[in-house]
Amino acid sequence: MVLVLVMAAALWGVGALMGSPTRLRWQMIAVLVLAVVLAQLVLPDGNPIRTATGGSAAPWLLLLGAGALVALYRAGLVWLKARAAAPEEATAKPAGTFTETELGRYARHIVLREVGGLGQKKLKEARVLVVGAGGLGSPALMYLAAAGVGTIGVIDDDEVDGSNLQRQVIHTDGAIGMPKVHSAAERMRALNPWADIRPYQRRMDAETAADLVADYDLVLDGTDNFDTRYLVNAACVAAGKPLISGALSQWEGQVSVFDPAHDAPCYQCVFPEAPAPGLAPSCAEAGVIGPLPGVVGSMMAVEAVKVITGAGVALRGEMLIYDALYGESRKIGLKRRGDCPTCGTARQE
Repeated sequence: MVLVLVMAAALWGVGALMGSPTRLRWQMIAVLVLAVVLAQLVLPDGNPIRTATGGSAAPWLLLLGAGALVALYRAGLVWLKARAAAPEEATAKPAGTFTETELGRYARHIVLREVGGLGQKKLKEARVLVVGAGGLGSPALMYLAAAGVGTIGVIDDDEVDGSNLQRQVIHTDGAIGMPKVHSAAERMRALNPWADIRPYQRRMDAETAADLVADYDLVLDGTDNFDTRYLVNAACVAAGKPLISGALSQWEGQVSVFDPAHDAPCYQCVFPEAPAPGLAPSCAEAGVIGPLPGVVGSMMAVEAVKVITGAGVALRGEMLIYDALYGESRKIGLKRRGDCPTCGTARQE
């Protein structure tokens, strides 16, 4: 037994001289003890090696057990210390407060005079619903998450298709066949783990629209059909929530903030009726240049940040139209209609 102890001391000394880590030295000694135990179990009684190493495996097994208990105890202490000294982002924070990592992440916002710390706090406390996780929803969702919006809901009943990937940049080739809301949620959580992402895998319908919209402060509509647009608009007007709406056609896009609660028109003030079939073909029918949804969807995200923080002048009562083919943009004024069936004065009376 003395021989084994001498060998263990020699291993420790050699390891120390070579600058080996302490853990590696302990591992070498553990291998030596295991070899002694194996020799005691395999070699016959009276064997010189068994005699020189104690003649029985029992004391070595007890030594190994004691060593294992000590190792477990030390590992437990390390784990407890790690929990006690965990980085602040791993602990729960009151709503509206920031970790050091978040402050660094949003530093470019905070130094903006129009946003600042108060504006960033408003973003963190904001609840934004995005209707549609397609061409317009993709960039809008990513920039809302990156900007630090605290709660982001996304509703869509569609699945990712290969034909989407030419413009719907939040989705990847590996997500083909996955529900769009879950694909989008994965990307947003990877981009900003502090954001609360809420996917709704269903179509917006009359039965649920009012309750869903009422749970958010602001709604972005990136859908491509007029039935859903009118439905979302009606729910926003009824709840008094601003609606940021974007639309695309081939090379042209438009964006506006519809907000009757602040004396701006609603969507139906500007578009009283859906166009006749064939007059407003979808992207699938008419086509759309790939980067255009990125431009318009990003504009929608910018308007959302402005509405939430109060920075600048949002596009209330105005529509921004961007022509990508000729590199031109223009704004047109919009007015409320007293006879609007959704927000008009006659309806309110």
